[in-house]
Amino acid sequence: MAAKEQRINRQIRAREVRLIDHEGEMRGVVSTREALEIAEEAGFDLVEVSPNANPPVCKILDFGKYKYEQEKKLRESRKNQVQIKLKEIRMQPKIEKHDLAFKTKHIAQFLEEGNKVKVTIRFRGREMAHTELGRVVLDKVLVLLQDLEIGFNLDRNPKMEGRFMSMILSPQKNPKK
Repeated sequence: MAAKEQRINRQIRAREVRLIDHEGEMRGVVSTREALEIAEEAGFDLVEVSPNANPPVCKILDFGKYKYEQEKKLRESRKNQVQIKLKEIRMQPKIEKHDLAFKTKHIAQFLEEGNKVKVTIRFRGREMAHTELGRVVLDKVLVLLQDLEIGFNLDRNPKMEGRFMSMILSPQKNPKK
């Protein structure tokens, strides 16, 4: 729960609350007024930690410190998230062997770095009449990647989108070594 939504001290509207004191001990169900008095005597705040419970659960603690700890946990969880980027490699249906091999090595490099790769074939002019040539190029890319023994998953099969045919590859979770 975000700190902005949490009610503290006199903002708590419930008549009775289930109270946990500043030492972490359960005090049971007490009136909100009594809970506020206990918190003020201890020099802390009364914080509603579980408003949906019946009666709501409140804790006696230092609200500033509590808010800081919550933000710290949020920063830690964000730090551990892995950002996967989508890289794009563009080709044409009449690509030379060397260029195809060169671009396929780049695709392999992106996959090894843990990025998804969108392989796109761009059709110009009369090439639109022969979209099967683009499919052949994408199939060659898949064969070359298998020859390089790169672990990948085909997320989306080759598909036409206007003047482009594309497929999406992602790195394999557990590469076989």
